[in-house]
Amino acid sequence: PYTCLLVNTGGQRVLVDTGAGEYAPEAGKLAQNLQAGGIAPGDIDLVILTHCHPDHIGGNTLENGQLAFPNARYAMWKDEWDFWTSEGVEEKLDERLREGLLSATRKNLPPIQDRLDLIEGEGEIVPGIQAISAPGHTPGHMALLISSEGDQLLYTSDLVLHPIHLEQPEWCAIFDFAPGQVAATRRQILDRAASESLLLHAFHFPFPGLGHVIEKGEGWSWQRL
Repeated sequence: PYTCLLVNTGGQRVLVDTGAGEYAPEAGKLAQNLQAGGIAPGDIDLVILTHCHPDHIGGNTLENGQLAFPNARYAMWKDEWDFWTSEGVEEKLDERLREGLLSATRKNLPPIQDRLDLIEGEGEIVPGIQAISAPGHTPGHMALLISSEGDQLLYTSDLVLHPIHLEQPEWCAIFDFAPGQVAATRRQILDRAASESLLLHAFHFPFPGLGHVIEKGEGWSWQRL
């Protein structure tokens, strides 16, 4: 599952990640689902990109290269932008992943550059949506804490890719850029999620990806909502 999140703040419609787009057309139903909810592409005011893997930025553009959300501004962590647009980024990537990752960034990042806001520290992006540093999966990977009327939702993006990563937080996937940092980041953020009983959203967990994390031994277990 690639479950993106739409947040209506009352003043703005905020889309978190844009899915895989043409990179996984059998999975990508974002445009259709937004339309079913009465949301046209032009209605999106802000797109927050948690990181630059193809399944999170692949829906930035249409097949013809035009922006899929023509009226939106974009936001991402500055370290993430700097990494993927730096000279010599090819040499920093696993050769098995290099072609797929770079084809997505080269198509989907340049068109948003003129409308992009770079985040350099934790804090509110817009009222009610707070950026949380969560590096490791990528250099500038970001989580979000979304608050409304006393309720909170922690959007973890790819902090954990499968429920097994809660029970085995040291286990990593081939897509994890810095495995040691992934484990440390998981422990920091999941400790907070468990202690504060936060509702959690995990991008790749079975739809709708909502639940809580419960302490279990040296890790946690997933309690699906």
